[in-house]
Amino acid sequence: MSTTAWLFFLPACFAINLAPGPNNLLSINVAARHGFMTAFLGGTGRLVAFAAMIALAATGLAVVLHASEWFLAIKLAGAAYLIWLAIQLWRSDAPAVDTTQEQLASLARIARQEFLVAAGNPKAILVFTAFLPQFVDIGRPMLPQFAALGMSFLVLECVAIALYSWAGMHLGKWLVRARVRRWFNRCCGAFLAAIGLSFLLVRRA
Repeated sequence: MSTTAWLFFLPACFAINLAPGPNNLLSINVAARHGFMTAFLGGTGRLVAFAAMIALAATGLAVVLHASEWFLAIKLAGAAYLIWLAIQLWRSDAPAVDTTQEQLASLARIARQEFLVAAGNPKAILVFTAFLPQFVDIGRPMLPQFAALGMSFLVLECVAIALYSWAGMHLGKWLVRARVRRWFNRCCGAFLAAIGLSFLLVRRA
């Protein structure tokens, strides 16, 4: 991979990182309810899932996964999980989070949610099987190139997590009233449900 290819990769990749997908929407909701650090640290769950996908792509297993019936299973599981999250948000009473213990206790759960949402996103599989290889020079060793592209993706994803968490934190200032928080959760839930249903429309190339 040449320096020129890498420089073309960075803005294209960052556009994907900043796309308002289910994980970024989750970061906004978490930051609005629990604060910036909880949302940002919870976002490490998606980084673990994405790192695993990049490793699969680098070893060629992702191509096999993409071409097999496992793709359908992941698509259905991802859609079901997002719709389940949407229902939980819709039915939430949106209690105020006002103690540090509650925020710390929720961090593991948030990271797990981030991981499952990312792992169940079939569009992520398409990104790592169709997008990243476009920037790989087949005339050079591939693993170092995938490592460089993968690390770049994860760093840019951290920036996206920070930006969405920051946006959610400022939204939280408007969510003092329980009624407003409830409607905010319902809006997020509706968007998550729509994204979950869109997963069902993703087809293999």
